[in-house]
Amino acid sequence: MKYYERTIANGKSGHNTPKRSRISNSPLVNRVMADDDVTEADIISCVEFNHDGELLATGDKGGRVVIFQRDPISKTVLPRRGEYNKLKKKINKIRWLKRRNPAHFLLSTNDKTIKLWKVSERDKKVEGYNTRSENGSLIDPANVSALRVPIIKPMELMVEASPRRIFANAHTYHINSISVNSDQETYLSADDLRINLWHLEITDQSFNIVDIKPTNMEELTEVITAAEFHPVECNLFVYSSSKGTIRLCDMRAAALCDRHAKLFEEPEDPTNRSFFSEIISSISDVKLSNNGRYMISRDYLSVKVWDLHMETKPIETYPCLPNSIIEISAQIIP
Repeated sequence: MKYYERTIANGKSGHNTPKRSRISNSPLVNRVMADDDVTEADIISCVEFNHDGELLATGDKGGRVVIFQRDPISKTVLPRRGEYNKLKKKINKIRWLKRRNPAHFLLSTNDKTIKLWKVSERDKKVEGYNTRSENGSLIDPANVSALRVPIIKPMELMVEASPRRIFANAHTYHINSISVNSDQETYLSADDLRINLWHLEITDQSFNIVDIKPTNMEELTEVITAAEFHPVECNLFVYSSSKGTIRLCDMRAAALCDRHAKLFEEPEDPTNRSFFSEIISSISDVKLSNNGRYMISRDYLSVKVWDLHMETKPIETYPCLPNSIIEISAQIIP
């Protein structure tokens, strides 16, 4: 069985040719062979499924995006690999756009630059042009003695990735989140202190919708850790902070969403308060369910499920660390 990867450099497009992959044939798992030399650039920094679950995009610390395709027969993931440039800029986030034509579109971001990629496949080619030779050079129409009907012939599968838009110079701090709006026309990007709203067709202008930077940086008490659009309502979005809070904002209320519509925060037991409390309560990521009713947040020790209609506490809490580690943490953090 042949394996393929589609690899996108964070700078130039990649044209892919089939080759034997070093990734083992294991469903949804990449196991590196013992004879492989793994460098820091090969370490995966983010993953993202597309909307139908058939494609999985992974970003690594070397600035590459690799797309895996599910095999419809064996239900395994077949990677596609091509040439790429090592820019040594870690991919922080990947987000897919909903598919509207045979090509796929996705957004990727490193610390400062966001790019919109088009990924397309070709397995057929046209031959028999009247005014073009086989090598692509033009033929003088005066030298054409007979008309030919071009024919379509099968060819070896070719995957082409090309950057369609580059969005840069809008963030002072490192970008930690991007999220595509439900209208599929706009998206947001977030760094530690600001959230910007972009249009997919406009690369040189964005609108600041959240700004928590204080006048005096010594008064800074929290930073933005993640941001996500509502999957149904295009005017709603949420963002989490290092203090363990999640804010739901409505863009209809004001151009700058300094005031939140809802605040989700679990009450803290004062007796358990310690120096490390803020560290372990910091939320690293937040996601909304497909119907927009529920929200999932991840902190240091647990995953919490929230109902958007109930702000006071999560409806479910799932510990993420083994009991022994939690017990050790409880001893270290009095």
